[in-house]
Amino acid sequence: MGGFSAEVMGMAEEALASCHCQQEGYESIRRVNMRRVLMAFRKAGLSDYQFGGTTGYGYNDSGREAIEEAFAMIAGAESSLVRHQIVSGTHAIALALFGVLRPGGRLLAAFGRPYDTLDGIIHGKDGYGSLGEFGVSYSEVAPGAAGGPDLAGIAEASRSSDAVLIQRSRGYSTRKPLSVDEIGSICRTVKEANPDAVTIVDNCYGEFTDILEPCSAGADLIAGSLIKNPGGGVAPAGGYVAGRAELVERAASRLTAPGLGSHCGPTLGMNRLIAQGLYFAPMITCEAMCSSAFASCFLHQLGHKVDPGPLEDRGDSVVRIEFNDKEELLSFMKAVQSGSPVDAKAVPVPGYMPGYEDDVVMAAGAFIQGSSIELSADAPMRPPYTAYMQGGLSRHQMEMTLMEYAEGALSRRKRL
Repeated sequence: MGGFSAEVMGMAEEALASCHCQQEGYESIRRVNMRRVLMAFRKAGLSDYQFGGTTGYGYNDSGREAIEEAFAMIAGAESSLVRHQIVSGTHAIALALFGVLRPGGRLLAAFGRPYDTLDGIIHGKDGYGSLGEFGVSYSEVAPGAAGGPDLAGIAEASRSSDAVLIQRSRGYSTRKPLSVDEIGSICRTVKEANPDAVTIVDNCYGEFTDILEPCSAGADLIAGSLIKNPGGGVAPAGGYVAGRAELVERAASRLTAPGLGSHCGPTLGMNRLIAQGLYFAPMITCEAMCSSAFASCFLHQLGHKVDPGPLEDRGDSVVRIEFNDKEELLSFMKAVQSGSPVDAKAVPVPGYMPGYEDDVVMAAGAFIQGSSIELSADAPMRPPYTAYMQGGLSRHQMEMTLMEYAEGALSRRKRL
């Protein structure tokens, strides 16, 4: 990697040596998941003639059906809904919540406050059809004193809840992501306290980071985005809901209409891209996890507080980086943007984003707009000015981007 100073090259070499064993672990997970994906595709019988897709109503789309059958097997689920008409992970989670909950129902968040964009779904504004407007009450259980799930508190709150939302990733919080084992513990706790409560996992950023998905650990439903891990950097749009067949069909009825459910939805030639992205997903997620491991080691050397710390276990590819200074944060975001293959000359500027409390600054020179499996970073403009960096189709892009940032950061420090 020419063009870097000896100091920065030394830091990179040290970081790579430090995280080598951790990256090998992610390679092992990739191999297991690749086998799972290949077996699912074979059993579903996906064929090239099914890539053409349908138009209009989209009835009898055998390609869509094969992809959804394969996705369900990969997720350890009875059924799945995999559609490019789902515009985001937030949309997918909304389908699950509105599919399960009924007026007067009760929703519990099992591990602290959900991600900012879910606030509009849960509380929202009058006249826009939030759960609150339909009379659904909401409560949450904070993480326990040790930082993990408060199982006793979850058991107590679950007794009067109809649905329990479990957010796998950290969101804009300081808590740790949940592992599949921890999600399984929450699901068992909920079912023991209230067998009728439906467990719904916000699976965003967590897919393929472990050898199993939450449905295999007892979750009733999982939901997420195809422009994150399971789209493999190829799917140009979409999202999914997977789990118990009856509940998936309820979610499908919110996407289309009651009575139509999963039977409609033209694929418009998107089947190949969605299937190919799913095929690449174990490899691309592995690259993102290896990128994350390097970032923690390298930025820690540079003096930043990072979470996960060097060599800590991680349940997703997100790295939380504290700057404590607005200008330093913006300098970092500019470096991430300039290290991108698309819009490298653009300058990230804080601004309003639908669904967020504060102005947000985002850096993402991605081939697919908003694709956070590609190298990207975002930060709410509030103290302590923390960036959340994720993704990377190639770990080498992360390495070079952070090395370029380090050159600039070290130069500024020397001038002060």
